[in-house]
Amino acid sequence: MKESVSLFWFRRDLSLSENVGLYFALKENENVLPIFIFDTEILNKLENKQDRRVDFIHKALSEMDVALRATGSGLKTFFDSPIQAFTTLFKNYKIKNIYANHDYEPYARKRDEAIRELAESKGISFKTFKNQCIFEKDEVCKDDGKPYTIFTPYSRKWKSLFKEEHVKKFNCEKYHDNFYKYEAKAIHTLNSIGFHPTAIVFNSKPPLSKSLLLKYKEQRDFPAIAGTSRLSMHLRFGIVSVRTLVAYAQQHSETWLNELIWREFYMSILWHFPHCEKSAFKKQYDAVQWRVDEDGFKRWCEGKTGFPIVDAGMRELNATGFMHNRVRMIVSSFLVKDLLIDWRWGEAYFAQKLNDFDLSANNGGWQWAAGCGCDAAPYFRIFNPTEQQKRFDPEFKYIKKWVPEFGTDKYPAPMIDHAMARKRTLEVYKLALKETR
Repeated sequence: MKESVSLFWFRRDLSLSENVGLYFALKENENVLPIFIFDTEILNKLENKQDRRVDFIHKALSEMDVALRATGSGLKTFFDSPIQAFTTLFKNYKIKNIYANHDYEPYARKRDEAIRELAESKGISFKTFKNQCIFEKDEVCKDDGKPYTIFTPYSRKWKSLFKEEHVKKFNCEKYHDNFYKYEAKAIHTLNSIGFHPTAIVFNSKPPLSKSLLLKYKEQRDFPAIAGTSRLSMHLRFGIVSVRTLVAYAQQHSETWLNELIWREFYMSILWHFPHCEKSAFKKQYDAVQWRVDEDGFKRWCEGKTGFPIVDAGMRELNATGFMHNRVRMIVSSFLVKDLLIDWRWGEAYFAQKLNDFDLSANNGGWQWAAGCGCDAAPYFRIFNPTEQQKRFDPEFKYIKKWVPEFGTDKYPAPMIDHAMARKRTLEVYKLALKETR
């Protein structure tokens, strides 16, 4: 006879403590079986089999599994498509209901709809909850119900709607006895899903630094200073709760709170305007005639452009999977506005490399740099990489760390004249916009 269980499906919420969907699964049910699916639809597309993000997720799951075993349970993992994984679960268990947290990206929405249909065809409810943001979907809209497309009024409305209840704790621990008790098999190894270990360090309780946040506004633009929280990867995968971070930001840094609101603004844009995933938010910018320059793109990717602040950023990204936010703006502006290469090429490269890759934020940032996004820098605002270096790395500390040959004859000359590139870009953009009027 099949055993009766409820399922909790972990995705971007790898925490046993501060997790809304898990809280309600455990509170409302006994015998909650925790599952994770190594989704072949996603993993098979990753060319680099030493992917830091996959390793990070695996480390998080391994730690969760240890904690679950202490309750007499364990994490059940699958290496399959979600549909196949649930088909197997339905065969092996009598499932009362399925719990998960909302996911907002186009692929996730289609995936969840397919699972919902499959479950409901068997009389099983699929309940999902808001967990990865403070406000979602239509919760921050204009008075006429239309979505905001400019950040400043969005953030004003966000702050006016915010109440303390939005950061309340969901203490799952008090219901941990309701996990399903069984002889759990070991979770999938990295090798068994086709990946290999990396140097990524996992810490399930990263420190929140009050002193860092108090100086955040003054220090956040300088890549040589450890002036940013470095929590974006933990936030991306739900190791740390957004509610915890927003509560902390409200106490210590309005500027950092605004960065967290930017994240939700970009999530809102992708939710309301899914065409942004593949094309410009402002559709007239799809007429820009980009240069097809494989060699120039390769030099940008490798950090060999001859512009040291650009090269330092790209080399740090390649070596660590991290890139400072100010440097992200500089390198993306250089690719799009100096080399006149399609922003989607850069977006795809960041998607491969960034530890904290998040579709909505990555897409929003690249469209901002290209001038084609919702709240974009105007197309005629073009960063001068040399002036950016003078402002934000005046002593070349960051550059010397990542470009040790800078200042020697081994370092290449600039691959392009910035003044010429700026003039060319303005002409190409003007022509595109003129033709689409």
